[in-house]
Amino acid sequence: MRALFCPLSDPGYLYPATAVALETHRRGHTVSVIASGPAARAAGQAGLTVLASNETFAVSRWFRSGYGQYHSVRQAARQTRPDVLVTSVLCPGALVAAEVLGLPVVVLGLACHLWPHRGADGNNDRDPQDRVWRLDGALDVYRALRAELNLPGADKAGQDALLGTSFLLRGHPGLEPPGAELPERVRYAGPCWWEPPAGERDLLSVRNRLDLVGKPVVYVHLGRVFGGESLWPWIQRAFTGGEFQAVVELGRSTAAPAGLPGTADVTVVRHPWMSPLLERARLVVSSGTSAPVLGALLHRRPLLVSPNGGEQRVLAAACLRAGVAVPVDRARGGGQLSTVAGDDALLARTARMSGELAEGKSESRAAQAVEEACR
Repeated sequence: MRALFCPLSDPGYLYPATAVALETHRRGHTVSVIASGPAARAAGQAGLTVLASNETFAVSRWFRSGYGQYHSVRQAARQTRPDVLVTSVLCPGALVAAEVLGLPVVVLGLACHLWPHRGADGNNDRDPQDRVWRLDGALDVYRALRAELNLPGADKAGQDALLGTSFLLRGHPGLEPPGAELPERVRYAGPCWWEPPAGERDLLSVRNRLDLVGKPVVYVHLGRVFGGESLWPWIQRAFTGGEFQAVVELGRSTAAPAGLPGTADVTVVRHPWMSPLLERARLVVSSGTSAPVLGALLHRRPLLVSPNGGEQRVLAAACLRAGVAVPVDRARGGGQLSTVAGDDALLARTARMSGELAEGKSESRAAQAVEEACR
């Protein structure tokens, strides 16, 4: 079997695709990956064949780069002659290319289902509204691409068109609303966790700083703000003169504001890995994106969530529903951290979900789905 992976190139999408690609290669199949940027270099260093791309597969451009995705996949397919494609959610160009090429396509989703489903309780704050809005936005992009390529049925495509041959969720069933009936092609694979190894010098630098402060660690992973409220004022208050110190991963957010962290016990980093810091942490604070949420759960760390846009609100609501997270209380500052760290029920629920995720052999499940789609 020849598999062409065409995920989004940002770490939160390319890293789980790398985990599946490595397992698919281990099973004796030929694997190629379209990717660009630092995460692509990490995938190449892991032993994968990487086909260079431009910013067509950047998540920040997904809604205006479907045409570029389509042509990148068509070009790579002429070179690699794949039997199956593997892509990310939010890759309409790859889905349309698979259709035109007559190939099955497996889609790697996020930690929970973003779009509407049947049977769930509809009284979950903004959750149903957010799901409908996200589906409409994704379908608008997909339909516009089909129209641009003069393909039939551009105005009739529904959610099924975005699911590929098989759509894999990287989370846990407990993150879906009670009674939710997911579409038939949607199945659980699990986290598909992978990240490049930490550089010894960078890791030593962070550890020395944390050891110097000497307080218990909270890992804070910032996502995009999407015009919402920044967490930095809360970080400044919560980690000034309190019981805990923070290591703040900037992720895709902008740099810390001028003058911060100042007197706060805060170490600011921007690294392509998080596992060593999650192992050191007692708690995890996240805006609600898939990578830090799944990382926290895999490392048995309870979450505090403060979502803004993107998939953040849906996933944050899922974690709150499952009882593995609490919302950040900006009014309490650092006082909330001690309460969460001592919440035995929260810790037990987190440990239970962590164990079930870790036992799921997610890379194997996902690679098997790729093989089944090809057959």
